[in-house]
Amino acid sequence: MSTRAWAETGDDGGFGLANLPYGIFTRSGGPPRAGVRIGDRVLDLAGLAAAGLVEDRGWFAAGSLNAFMAAGRAAWAANRARLTELLGGEAHRADVEPHLVPLGAVELARPFEVADYVDFYSSEHHAANVGRMFRPQGEPLLPNWKRLPVGYHGRAGTVYPSGTPVVRPCGQRRVPGQDEPGFGPSLRLDIEAEVGFVAGVPSAPGRPVAVDAFRDHVFGFVLVNDWSARDVQQWEAQPLGPFLSKSFATSVSPWVVPVAALEAARVAPPAQDPAPLPYLRTAEPWGLDLRLEVLINGGRVAEPPFREMYWTSPQQLAHATVNGAPLRTGDLFASGTVSGPGRGQRGCLLELTWNGAEPVTLADGSARAFLEDGDTVTIRGTAPGPDGAVIGLGEVTGTVLPATC
Repeated sequence: MSTRAWAETGDDGGFGLANLPYGIFTRSGGPPRAGVRIGDRVLDLAGLAAAGLVEDRGWFAAGSLNAFMAAGRAAWAANRARLTELLGGEAHRADVEPHLVPLGAVELARPFEVADYVDFYSSEHHAANVGRMFRPQGEPLLPNWKRLPVGYHGRAGTVYPSGTPVVRPCGQRRVPGQDEPGFGPSLRLDIEAEVGFVAGVPSAPGRPVAVDAFRDHVFGFVLVNDWSARDVQQWEAQPLGPFLSKSFATSVSPWVVPVAALEAARVAPPAQDPAPLPYLRTAEPWGLDLRLEVLINGGRVAEPPFREMYWTSPQQLAHATVNGAPLRTGDLFASGTVSGPGRGQRGCLLELTWNGAEPVTLADGSARAFLEDGDTVTIRGTAPGPDGAVIGLGEVTGTVLPATC
């Protein structure tokens, strides 16, 4: 079988035969349907199914991927193998080509309906930097940080598709130098460059999902921007965790990259010391060599390395369900801010500007401590694939609109 699809034209942009990510698209005002990206085109899965070229049980002529995600690992593998067959050899070209749509002719939607949303805090570099900023006289990491994947439960209803504008949130915040809090627009609006995974196959209540069952439940990965109001967060997160500072908007990329497409990107994660408790121990290396890029108004400000994440995705899933919480189709789990050891590898403005004390210079020469109205933030990602291929994760983008309070 060819390693290159006949549908590819020139540089595939990381969306070649080794990738085949899933998404939801509309065309010319038509109904939403499932598609797979190949190069600069979208393969209409509903059209293929209607023509009898792929198996379909009501999966693809739908407004989300949820039904297909719930079908399970065997169905995912069978469809991936069939698409590879259809696109990898000229024998099927005449039948398949009518179902290819130029990427520029479609509108992309949020690829799945979000059941629950959990955001972790799994980068040691990020957590240590935050600790140094806000607890300069103490240890950078709290005592439990290396014992479990710290996280919080977010709000599924404000997970938006890439391209959705983000209205600057309002809330309580205490301005430095004032004793009492006030109310108004966030003055320290930030982003968090993250990677998320989405569950396909549910689990039963009271039955934890083991680390080695990750592939049986998880459909794929997306890019995430967990927008954050740092001034609201600093005031409200005493003594509990984030609430209104995080719940106003989370953006996800339009393409879900299958777990199978990232096998070649798996690497050993950072050494974990102390050794995790047994339910968090993994027999396989589940670090992922994903390379992120953060842009503000088109200019690159950071390149966070996902392979530096201390807690891995299977460990996050195992911890999220170890208390018996059931897994549901569409559950989204985000990694937390991705940061590396270098200044240019920090995945949020809080770190890049050291809480506003060291503003970054943008491509147009302007400076930013935190985001201003009108700023557009884009997060991109790639990973190594088999035989030198590149796996594209696409991008997630959003533009800040003025507050309405």
